[in-house]
Amino acid sequence: MIKILIVDDHAMVRSGMRLLLGGKDDIEVVGEASDGDEGIRAAESLRPDVILMDLSMPHGKDGLTAAAELKERMPETAVLILTMHDDDEYLFRAINAGAAGYVLKSAPHEELLTAIRSVAKGDAYLYPTATKRLMNEYVERMKRGESSDVFDTLSEREKEVLALAAQGYANKEIAEQLVISVKTVETHKSNVMEKLGLKTRPELIKYAMKKGLLQFD
Repeated sequence: MIKILIVDDHAMVRSGMRLLLGGKDDIEVVGEASDGDEGIRAAESLRPDVILMDLSMPHGKDGLTAAAELKERMPETAVLILTMHDDDEYLFRAINAGAAGYVLKSAPHEELLTAIRSVAKGDAYLYPTATKRLMNEYVERMKRGESSDVFDTLSEREKEVLALAAQGYANKEIAEQLVISVKTVETHKSNVMEKLGLKTRPELIKYAMKKGLLQFD
C-alpha cells in the first residue's frame, strides 16, 4: 500500500485528489496539508511514501522550499510535484530541490497514477510532453566547461547502467536489458554513485542530462 500525503492550498484540489486516489487498491491517502509548513509537520507525523506537492502556495513555505527541506529530513520519502506550471525552469528547480517527479495538473489521471507508482518504488518521473526539449536545453546550458575526467573512469557497463537508471528503468528491467543479474545492476549503480559523488536519483538524472546520456524517440 502506497501512503500518500496531499499538500495543496486549494481544498477542492485536495478533495479531488483524495476522491481519485481513494478508489485504488494500492494507494491510501493518509493526510492533507494546505501549505509547505503544514506539509512538513504532517509528513513527519504520518511518514507517507509519496507526497503530492503543489508548487505555488501563497502562505507558509512554497512547494520547492518544502520539498528541499523534506529531502533533508526524510530522504526515504518521495516528493512528487503536482502543478499547473508547464515551465522548464520550474522543472529544473524541482529537480534541484530533490523532487522525485513532476506532473502537470492538466495531465490525464492515469499519468498521475503512473507517476505515483513510479516514485513510490524509487524511480524518477518527468512528464513526457516536455522531456525532449528539456533535455536538449539542459545539455546545451550545462555542457560548457563540464569535466569528463570522472566520467571516463566509468566502465562501459557502468555507463549503460547509469543511462538506463536515469531514464527511469527499475533494477530488474535494467538487468533484463543488459542480461545480467539484479545484484550486479545494484553493484554497478552503487559504484557509479560513489565514483560520481551522487547521493540521490534526481542528482543522477541531472548528471545524465549534462552528459547527454538520455535518449528519446
